[in-house]
Amino acid sequence: MAHIIVIGNEKGGSGKSTTSMHVAVALARMGHRVGAVDLDLRQRSFGRYVENRRAHVKRHGLDLPIPDYRPLPDLAPEDIPEGANPLDVQFSTVLSALEPECDFILIDCPGAHTRLSQLAHSLADTLITPMNDSFVDFDLLARTDPETGKVLGPSIYSEMVWAARQARGREGLKPIDWLVLRNRLGTQAMHNKRKVGAALTELSRRIGFRVAPGFSERVIFRELFPRGLTLLDLRDMGEQSFSLSNIAARQELRDLIATLDLPGVKVDF
Repeated sequence: MAHIIVIGNEKGGSGKSTTSMHVAVALARMGHRVGAVDLDLRQRSFGRYVENRRAHVKRHGLDLPIPDYRPLPDLAPEDIPEGANPLDVQFSTVLSALEPECDFILIDCPGAHTRLSQLAHSLADTLITPMNDSFVDFDLLARTDPETGKVLGPSIYSEMVWAARQARGREGLKPIDWLVLRNRLGTQAMHNKRKVGAALTELSRRIGFRVAPGFSERVIFRELFPRGLTLLDLRDMGEQSFSLSNIAARQELRDLIATLDLPGVKVDF
């Protein structure tokens, strides 16, 4: 069965689509068959990212690996069982089509609590939660005392992940490997960054996730999206391949893939 990687965060602007695309392309470049699903039915940032890649590759006659992106299919009324939720059926249909053809399936969830997002989390073998590295986004994971910063308890999102874990346990499935990704880390170890790090470490022990550094804030990410490119494509394109910033960014991606410790994956880029 395909290993399902869910990118989940109920806040926007945390780098979910950038993370999804870079993980998907990295796996594809290492020879794995990668499927892609975007459950943000309004924004579709991940889906548009893959579509931009397809268009750029076709336009310039390039040979770049492309994740097998599938939108939720349109279904005729007679294809939906009586009493079933149409979105559930669409989602299960696309997963059933991808699973026998893929080693990994990347699912990008919307920045909001939706039925599809909840369902995707219950299917996750690996869950990646990108968050901006500040207390502004920390409440995605937990409630804190505004005076002391002490963790008071898990957030609604964390409780949803806990419920997904329980559902998997009842089905006899492996526990979700949950990785919280600290995106937009500052280049200096500022006092607030250390406080966020300490709070995440404390919370990780309480609700069971791993913490890893993600991607620093870089202009290059905004420039890559319209062409559907990733950091790993720059060398093939002959663009800025050896700038110090891009070398550092490639190392961040390499560290992320290694930290994920996915089955059958040996980092070789």
